[in-house]
Amino acid sequence: LAQGISGSRNRKPAAVENMSHRKFERPRHGSLGFLPRKRTRHHHGKIKSFPKDDESKPPHFTAFMTFKAGMTHIVRDVDKPGSKLHKKEVVEPVTILEAPPMVVVGFVGYVETPRGLRALTSVWAGHLSEECKRRFYKNWHNSKQKAFTKYQKRWQEAGKDGTPMAAEVERAKKYCQVIRAICHTQVGKVKLGQKKAHLKEIQVNGGTTEKKVDFVMGLFEQEVKVDSVFSQDEMIDTIGVSKGRGFEGVVTRWGVTRLVRKSHRGLRKVACIGSWHPARVQFQVPRSGQNGYGHRTEINKKIYRIGKSIKDDPNNAVTENDLTEKAITPMGGFSHYGEVTNEFVMLKGTTPGIRKRLVTLRKSLLPQVSRKAVEKISLKFIDTSSKFGHGRFQTSEEKAKFFGGAVTKKAKTEAKAEEKAEA
Repeated sequence: LAQGISGSRNRKPAAVENMSHRKFERPRHGSLGFLPRKRTRHHHGKIKSFPKDDESKPPHFTAFMTFKAGMTHIVRDVDKPGSKLHKKEVVEPVTILEAPPMVVVGFVGYVETPRGLRALTSVWAGHLSEECKRRFYKNWHNSKQKAFTKYQKRWQEAGKDGTPMAAEVERAKKYCQVIRAICHTQVGKVKLGQKKAHLKEIQVNGGTTEKKVDFVMGLFEQEVKVDSVFSQDEMIDTIGVSKGRGFEGVVTRWGVTRLVRKSHRGLRKVACIGSWHPARVQFQVPRSGQNGYGHRTEINKKIYRIGKSIKDDPNNAVTENDLTEKAITPMGGFSHYGEVTNEFVMLKGTTPGIRKRLVTLRKSLLPQVSRKAVEKISLKFIDTSSKFGHGRFQTSEEKAKFFGGAVTKKAKTEAKAEEKAEA
């Protein structure tokens, strides 16, 4: 028996004999989930899936287009019974997204087939704005600008007899299962220096197909505001394009370890790019190339506030605890963006992409029931100090009061005005 045991000890399984040996285990560097790491074709973000439809709810939009303005921070009390942070103040970073109202200019009806959705029919509004028409041209001022002129004529003629485009609308109501509204941004309201609107199909969920079509038709050429799509404390997803960083090496692009200081011919490299056979470089091996500017969908962002435009509420950054009269735009404006004058959405944390870039907000695909999702947010303070420098003051009045001179200057101007009035 003893002899048998010693014999089995010395004998190794066949697989172990052929295996190479490494001293330490380690996970691979960089995710393979984002391959190929090249520049995206969808520069304005693509909504790849919409939330599941529920006929029992009234018709509603499932997404909205916004523009990234910049970041700031807020102070709030945490409401999490049982947590060490409960009833304590926390400072959190937030992203401000400017959200001028979208305009509905049409809809597309889809039929469900075994191979997925198939577009059956589309109906456009009778009048399209110039910024929407510009989207259909490469060079607007050199073109004849004839887009949709014939369609407009058809619309007007049909309008005399009865409802315009009645045949297509009836087809959509009869055969379609999915209705997506064609919406465009009002890019002129955001000071980007751009005149061409962004066009997107946004799915309408809730109600029967008939109700959906009527809902969209009722909104033709109308503005849709962000507060009619989303509400405060809602968990949403952001879709955008990450910041482009150009051609970069393996250490930055994949996070591989640098080689030792004395290594030959550089050290920010991958030492072995594969075995002799297979006699080609495999796709999993980190290589240098394009970094960033990839399409990204980030889920579970919480809305901390949906602010009104400056016109409706000039002091849209006031909270219950901080009654200083101020707007959301920080002193000196958001760096490389400017002032936020339209409605805005305040999201917790970061969003992909650079300022001025289009960020699409979409309703969550999952039912949100976690403690984080259902927590009610009440802000105590929103920071509006300058984002360029150290930012000591929240408003220009506060700065003038600190440095002085403002009061005497005001008195002088008032005295001058009185002298003029007397003269």
